[in-house]
Amino acid sequence: MSHHWARIGERGTVAGMMLMVAIQRHLGRWPFRLALWPVILWYFLVHTTARRASQSFLTRLYPRLEQRLFARWWQSYRHFLSFGESLMDKVEAWCGNIADHRLTGSGFEQFSAAIENGRGGLILVAHHGNLDVVNALGDRHAALDLTVMMHTRNARKFNSLLERATGKPRPQVLEVADITPATAQTLAERIQAGGYVVIAADRLPLAGERTQTLDFLGDRARFPEGPFRLATLLRCPLYSLACVRDGDDFRIDFDCIGDTRELPRRQRDTWIATAMQTHADHLAERVRRHPLQWFNFYPFWINDTGYPHDDTP
Repeated sequence: MSHHWARIGERGTVAGMMLMVAIQRHLGRWPFRLALWPVILWYFLVHTTARRASQSFLTRLYPRLEQRLFARWWQSYRHFLSFGESLMDKVEAWCGNIADHRLTGSGFEQFSAAIENGRGGLILVAHHGNLDVVNALGDRHAALDLTVMMHTRNARKFNSLLERATGKPRPQVLEVADITPATAQTLAERIQAGGYVVIAADRLPLAGERTQTLDFLGDRARFPEGPFRLATLLRCPLYSLACVRDGDDFRIDFDCIGDTRELPRRQRDTWIATAMQTHADHLAERVRRHPLQWFNFYPFWINDTGYPHDDTP
């Protein structure tokens, strides 16, 4: 049976997640961790697909784990714990509790400079690190027009959790599957006015959209072509933005992948292929630096067991 990420769905209940958030907010980080460990252990033992995907990922980075069962399972459990602990960072971000001095790396200043120049653009993100810290950067720029494109159907519970826990609404979110030509025109107008559109570029579409097979961490993986083709249609700068926990701080990377404003139509396909591999290479470099913050817990590489080679459930 194939396991497409969108069909795996989210786990847990809002009530359970709210309890964990309450522990963190009222008792602190260590009580949260103590409560988190058994919860994550249960999830780790019960959800076979996610566990296998985690171990497949880790053995690509550390081949010696293939022959060391205990070490492989322990690192995989730490991988799950890292995902659970990211919940604290998400809530902190949306509550505005992450001070500027904790935002390190050149990306914070580069992102601010890009906003101030008023050009707008399309920003690619991935499920590595803490996307909500990235989104919360908008609080530092009151005039920032930020639109997030995502598969909302698979994150309704967590979106509800963040809004209820922080009392703050999420940025304007558009369902990726519902994009129409009229929507694309609206996005183009927002970018021309200096706004930014954020879209994940590491998960496959459900069906009917083009993908490309790229080299990623030494093996073949399919990536969606849609975000890059959208950049050629919107005729705008294309950036990548990432944020990872680095000790007590958060490292931000903000890079310009390319600019399609003057791109000839006949060169689009070549540009897309080059930009996609460039993005995959940048992502791989960040993943190698912070492997336990890779949060795609499903068969990602073509050779993975259960990889969705077709659209059958």
